[in-house]
Amino acid sequence: MEPDPPPAAPPRAPAAARRGVLHVLGDLLFPPGPATGSPGGGGSAGAGNPHGGLPPLLIVLTFVSGLVDAVSYLGLDHVFVANMTGNVAFLGFALAGDRSLSAEASAVALGAFLAGALTAGRLRSGERPAGLAGPLVAVQAVLVGAALATRQSGGGQLAVIVLLALGMGLQNGVVHRLAVPDLTTTVVTRALTGLAADRWGAASVRRLVTVLTLLAGALAGGALTLGGDPRAALALATALLLAVALSATLTTRTADRPLR
Repeated sequence: MEPDPPPAAPPRAPAAARRGVLHVLGDLLFPPGPATGSPGGGGSAGAGNPHGGLPPLLIVLTFVSGLVDAVSYLGLDHVFVANMTGNVAFLGFALAGDRSLSAEASAVALGAFLAGALTAGRLRSGERPAGLAGPLVAVQAVLVGAALATRQSGGGQLAVIVLLALGMGLQNGVVHRLAVPDLTTTVVTRALTGLAADRWGAASVRRLVTVLTLLAGALAGGALTLGGDPRAALALATALLLAVALSATLTTRTADRPLR
């Protein structure tokens, strides 16, 4: 009597379902082929997406940058907490005598931003950068939430600036360590330059998405702040950061787990 055949293996889930929606969106931003990220719009031939599910999360962080800069510029002494290029220029204008700008606020924002970036760069420096994204964005969410609470309780503007700029420094430090091409989450000057100077390709799509997302964040934050409720913009930023922190943690753990 022949032994019973071994039971059939259960059918495998489709690759997209096993890898998750974030990874699929990441593949759309980094498709396989010769156009995935070189300075001229190209990249490693056939490389595809080496960044997993992180690219769409960086797009969300870009939206957050627009939100918080709208709150800080329109409601906090005309200062940026994410765009430090503007802050350096504002500091120079204020020192030159522009009374509509605050040299103190710009200097405080620059110092807090640098402290946040320094922390992200030095903290657990031996760990894989992707593993830091979730925890540090969670800390950023706490800082933005603290800025919201400070604003709600009538705290000083400089305290709110410090909390927001410290959080944005953390974000930019994490993004710098991840080094995902064209997704810096804050600076769009280089993205605009690449859009104009390079031939159209996958990198152009990422740059365009970055510019439009920052614009959308600034539009949303500006509408909420000019409408009289900057706290709503900070609350939205906090919620988005918490979602990114959780998603980054989960997608990193999934990526570390072998597919079956």
